[in-house]
This record gives sequence, C-alpha cells and structure tokens, in this order.
Amino acid sequence: MSDNLGSETRPLRVAIIGSGPSGFYAAEGLLRSGLRVKVDMFEKLPPPFGLVRYGVAPDHPKIKKVTRVYEKTGKKEGFEYFGNVNIGEDLSVEDLKQHYDAQIYACGAQTDRQLNIPGIDLPGSYTATEFVAWYNGHPEYIDREFDLNQEIAFIIGQGNVAMDVARILAKTVDELKNTDIAQYALEALAKSKVREIHLVGRRGPAQTAFTPPEIKEFGELAACDPVVKPEDLVLNETSRQELEDPKFREKKRNYEILKGYSEGGTHEKPKKFLVHFFRSPIELVGDGKLEKVIFCKNVLVGEPGRQKAKFTDERVEIKGGLFFRSVGYRGVPIEGVPFHDAWGIFPNTDGRIEGAPGFYAVGWIKRGPSGVIGTNKADSIATVKGLLADLPDLIPCPKPDTGAVSEILKTKGVAVVTFADWGKIDAAEIANGKKVGKPREKFVTVKEMLRVIEK
Repeated sequence: MSDNLGSETRPLRVAIIGSGPSGFYAAEGLLRSGLRVKVDMFEKLPPPFGLVRYGVAPDHPKIKKVTRVYEKTGKKEGFEYFGNVNIGEDLSVEDLKQHYDAQIYACGAQTDRQLNIPGIDLPGSYTATEFVAWYNGHPEYIDREFDLNQEIAFIIGQGNVAMDVARILAKTVDELKNTDIAQYALEALAKSKVREIHLVGRRGPAQTAFTPPEIKEFGELAACDPVVKPEDLVLNETSRQELEDPKFREKKRNYEILKGYSEGGTHEKPKKFLVHFFRSPIELVGDGKLEKVIFCKNVLVGEPGRQKAKFTDERVEIKGGLFFRSVGYRGVPIEGVPFHDAWGIFPNTDGRIEGAPGFYAVGWIKRGPSGVIGTNKADSIATVKGLLADLPDLIPCPKPDTGAVSEILKTKGVAVVTFADWGKIDAAEIANGKKVGKPREKFVTVKEMLRVIEK
C-alpha cells in the first residue's frame, strides 16, 4: 500500500495494453488527472490507433481525423509508446507487475464470434474481420485471399461492419482509388465479378444495428442500386411500438430510408445491394466450395426492445459462392489475465478486472463490441476514475523503472517503435500516398515500417 503514489517523488506508473481509441482516452484521462503519472502504452504492431487505422473503412476518412487528438496525447510529458511489442510474448503480465502499479487493458475484441452451422468452413466462407483487415493493409492479413470471382455475395449481420464490407464490394475502383485502401486490395477489387450483395439480418427492419448515414450511402453509389422488398418491411405491433420510442430514433430513421428504397428506383445499375430481414443461415452447401446458402425464415417474439428471432419451418435457398459473417466480435485471452470465455471479455466490475487487483479494462474488452469510437471516451474516463479512487489500495511495483522495461526488450531483440518513430512512418506513408493521389499509402509489412525508421 502507498500514500504517495501519484506524487512528485513517486509518480503513479500505469501500463496501457492496446493503442486504439479506448487506450488513448485512458492515457489522456490519467495525464490530465492532476497527479504525477507515467503512462507507458504497449502495442503489438508498430503503428498506433488500432481500429481507427485497421478497422474504419478507407472511404470514411473523416472518422480517422480523431487520431489528431491521440497524437497530442502521444506527445505529452509522461507518455511513452512501445510499438511492435506483444504483451504475452515479448513481455509477460508478470513482467508488467514488476514495473507498473496498475495495468489497463485496451486490447479490444480482436476476433469474430463463431457461426456454428454446417458448411461454415467451406471455401468461399470468410469472416468480416479478416476482409476488413485485408483491405485496410493489416500486416497479419495481407496474404488472405478472397474468391471475388463469384457473382453473388452474402453478408450475415446488419451492423456497421457488415455495411462496410457490403459497400467496399459495391463501389467502383474510381470510388475507392483516392482512399487509403491497400493497393493490393484495390487491384483485386478491380477484377471482382460480384454483382449481387445480399445483406441478411435475423430480425426485422426495426432492429437494424447500422446507423442512418451507413444505409443512406447506398442510395448514392455510382454503380449499385439498393433493393428492398416491401413485404420485408411489414412490422408487427411490437416493432411499431419500438419505432415510436424516442430511444430508437436512429432505427426509425433507418426504417424510413429502407422504405424509400422499397418504393422507387428503376434498378438499372450493374450491381444490386439487396437487404433481407427475418432470415438466419442454417447451412452452407457445396461440393468442395460454397455453392448455395439455406436460410430459415424467422418471426419475432418478446417485449419491445427485447424481441428475439424465432425459427419457423419455412426455408429459402439462394445460390452464391461468397459468404461473410459479421455476427459479433470477442476478445482474445492473455495469459495471466482473467478471461470470461462465454462473453469474450475480461470479466470486470466498472472496469476493475475481477480477481486481479490493479488490473483494469476499457473499451470492447471491458463491455463487449458496442458503441462507436466516441463511446470509448466516457467508458475509459470511468475506468480511470475507478483506478484513481483505488490509489490508496494499489500495491506499488517493486521496480518503478521504464528503462528496465526497455532493457528487457533490448535483450530479447525486440525492435521497439517509439512515438517519434511512428511519426517517421506516418510522414513516409503520407508522402507515398501523395504520389498516387491518396491520403496515404500504408506500409503493409512490419519489415517495411522498421526499414523507414532505420534510415
């Protein structure tokens, strides 16, 4: 126990694992606390910013401007960045305990939830996460291959990630070429034969999880028409009640946009974006590769705001060879940190990880995959407040020395990327992008990034 943690003589030392929005908001909260705090942030990849860099769609550049706020935090006194450092491999959780008074986990929900149905592993079936990481130039996904020779694609799920996947498949090369999409992905998409994109949800048009701007964009595409069948928009009484609730204002706006798509349009563009409701995939069928998907038609049961999809006996088959699942995301365990396997999070109470004093969680690894980038600010600040309230009970680490951490990594041969190093990578990407009319041309391998720093 310590009464002077956070003082000039003994700064509070906090390790933040993960450099996405929730990690940077936590760092900002600590550095603005009025206490003397030393924040060291650890990131598996050389670049910071997590899902802002590798998750936000390349054709949504405005969302990425939030990194300017994080860059200010990264340059503050008391902050140090350790990029290209994998916690659990390069440094253990026990190593961190030796050098930090508290640990904040901001490592997100890095993998997809499973869709356990027959045929899910057939060639032609993929996760949305791997496709998004691939077109965004994530070093661990650049070698993925997707069968874009298929004319019909299915996307299961109706959140914003599902919409991103659908939109990237629907857009022309001219609509994507001036974004920061990975060049290899742009070249592959230029040869794509996809002409029908089916977005499928298990519930109805009153329960959509995407936001109004996402669905509205499909009415503005150069070569793709949105198609919604009027019969798919028929609501039960409970759904009508939901749409009249002010809490569901966005869902009501979604419904109005969908209704507009169902009422007009000649559908003369070469590609079609078809939105389906009340359907769940129950089997993927094919001889050696995906050839068709069998869907079960659903009905909704339950109270307003809590309706669930219930299978009926009715089945629908649609031929097609490309399938993406976007049915939710879950965290990945780290040795030494409690993990709730069923929920896919680090079990916590108000951000305090259960059974691990001095361990905290923020963002999706804390609450599950919900909300948008801005949601993480209040979430992270709440966890930081809890940590600061716990200050009298924190056990000071035995070796409060960042230099010792650097020495461990040096001994292991880890090429640590500092925030100044990231600045060099950033500048080189922007310069390379300018040559081809893009905001940046990302380096897509760690080797390329390290080479820039070594110059």
